[in-house]
Amino acid sequence: MLDILPKMRTKLFVLHLHTSSGDEAGGARCPEVHSAMKRFSRFFFPMVFVFCLSCQTLRSPTPETVKMEPPPKRVPRVALVLGGGSARGFAHVGVIRVLEKEKVPIDMIVGTSVGSLVGAIYASERDSFQLEWIAYKIREEDIFDFSLIYSRMGPVQGKKLEEFLETTLKVKNLEDLKLPLYPVATDLYTGKMITLETGSIARAVRASSSIPGIFVPVKISGMLLVDGGVTNNLPIEIARQKGADIVIAVDISKDVRNVQINSVIDVILQSVDIMGKELLKYKKQGSDVLIEPQVGEIRMMDFTQKKKCIEEGMKAAQAALPSIRQKMQEWNKP
Repeated sequence: MLDILPKMRTKLFVLHLHTSSGDEAGGARCPEVHSAMKRFSRFFFPMVFVFCLSCQTLRSPTPETVKMEPPPKRVPRVALVLGGGSARGFAHVGVIRVLEKEKVPIDMIVGTSVGSLVGAIYASERDSFQLEWIAYKIREEDIFDFSLIYSRMGPVQGKKLEEFLETTLKVKNLEDLKLPLYPVATDLYTGKMITLETGSIARAVRASSSIPGIFVPVKISGMLLVDGGVTNNLPIEIARQKGADIVIAVDISKDVRNVQINSVIDVILQSVDIMGKELLKYKKQGSDVLIEPQVGEIRMMDFTQKKKCIEEGMKAAQAALPSIRQKMQEWNKP
């Protein structure tokens, strides 16, 4: 439209001259028509001219160039899944020491049996040195309180383990932990795997660690709970369900050889260990990084090998660091 404005101005000017030049001839033939045309031209032509000028000033605004910022990178949520294995679980302490030292983020912990115990102590303060110090303090008597009174459902009551955690942990309830912890247990009534998310940390860990046939089962919310290893000794899928992007799993049941079986408790522990290993053959493939400390030769009730377990945990975690970093880099790639 702006291109034709000069042409319109020229035509309007010529038409105005033509109308003016015809004043004498038109006025002589029809004075009324001439007078009307003259009045019309005085009104019409200026209005058209003003309209054209206004159209010329209404230019389309130049669009501003908007620089699109790339979306911020989302940090992956990392879950640490700690498997069961009784005294071999001290290897978890060494793994956590290395991960904390190397600044590998831990956004949640999922634990079965001793994995929930170690996870609870760490989640309470997020201090691996404090965790190691407490681990060295733990004695067999702090966990195994044998009693003939409770032998109908198990020779170990489990009350001492709960009391130990009540006095050790600064945070008392699962929902109050800044680092989420998900202890896993098994409901004897239904056979279902149970993830405990609220309530007493000490009682949840006791339930997750109650090896059937040895510990008295724990009653929570109408359920009769025993060791989570009965259904899942390395609950990787729970971490996925809770939103983990990267799962680092620690399996301490790789080697189940044990020639020192001398009691009913040894028989039960070894049987549970063997069953757990068979269940894990395919489940552990769901992790992004699998850490397997070499602690198979250590008896499940041997609390004298803490230092060796922690060292083996550190060694295995160090070996897994390149894989962990690679997984985190791959996750951040567009």
